[in-house]
Amino acid sequence: MTRILAYRFSAFGDVAMTVPVFKEFLEQNPGVEIVMVSRKNFEALFAGVPNVIFKGINVDDYKGFFGLRRLGDELIKEFNPDYIANLHDVIRTKILDRIYRRKGLKVFKINKGKEEKEHLTDVWNLDKVQLKKTVERYADVFREMGFKVELSQKLRPLSEHKSGIGFAPFAQHKGKMLPLEKSFELARLLAQKHTVYFFGGGKKETETLESWENQIPNTKSLSGKLSLTEELQKISELEVMISMDSANMHLASLMGTRCVSIWCATHPYAGFLGFGQSEDDVVQVKDLSCRPCSVFGDKECYRGDWACLEEFSIQKVVEKI
Repeated sequence: MTRILAYRFSAFGDVAMTVPVFKEFLEQNPGVEIVMVSRKNFEALFAGVPNVIFKGINVDDYKGFFGLRRLGDELIKEFNPDYIANLHDVIRTKILDRIYRRKGLKVFKINKGKEEKEHLTDVWNLDKVQLKKTVERYADVFREMGFKVELSQKLRPLSEHKSGIGFAPFAQHKGKMLPLEKSFELARLLAQKHTVYFFGGGKKETETLESWENQIPNTKSLSGKLSLTEELQKISELEVMISMDSANMHLASLMGTRCVSIWCATHPYAGFLGFGQSEDDVVQVKDLSCRPCSVFGDKECYRGDWACLEEFSIQKVVEKI
């Protein structure tokens, strides 16, 4: 059995995107096992995936070069891998790579396509094209090792009985998120015909969603009430998830649930559309030449009017449902 030690410590959505890649890669290469090293609270993402061993760590326990050297030594001792797959490529993982190369291990790392993405998000670039999907970038790491992997880009529903609509109106950055008044109105319209379940996390989001639940009949807030395992189970039972360009889109992919995704300052061209999700289910303001102005939605609007948020029509989302 060939053993690959893989690591990616954040962000939540990016770690979730590795799971469908692992599933299909391991099905096509049955003599391989992956040890996935990531944050402890991400463990439920990998539950039940054959030939994946999840190693959860607390990143703060391994600070600085000496902390990372200790982590590197611990992982080698425990797992004795044949290959190293760096699926993150940040300073922390670059240091781990160097430690493993010095020990004579073969290290392969993701090509994030930074220069292509910088060109894509240049507001003066009017010739924007689809870049390689992030899941293919993950698969490329295993291809470089010499393995074959063909990604199906197809959803695999995990539940036969599906009902209700999930709605995750929040995202980490303003540029990725509809104004709350638009999201509220969207929820109100959808709840006239469907049961709508709200997804979120954190105190402020939970308060907002509980307030919406009280104001809109036929809605239920699940924010702050479920473990990650329970949340994934619920997502698997939904007819459709509505999500910003955020982790909930990738959780829907993981559970084989269709996702209608909302893109504001970001754009599917950067490669982050959920695994198996249809481009027909992408909703965005199409005729803004300044989009995407960032890959992660974390920049201020250079025009100053946030047209990608303000001109967004929630009716387009309703039509997709």
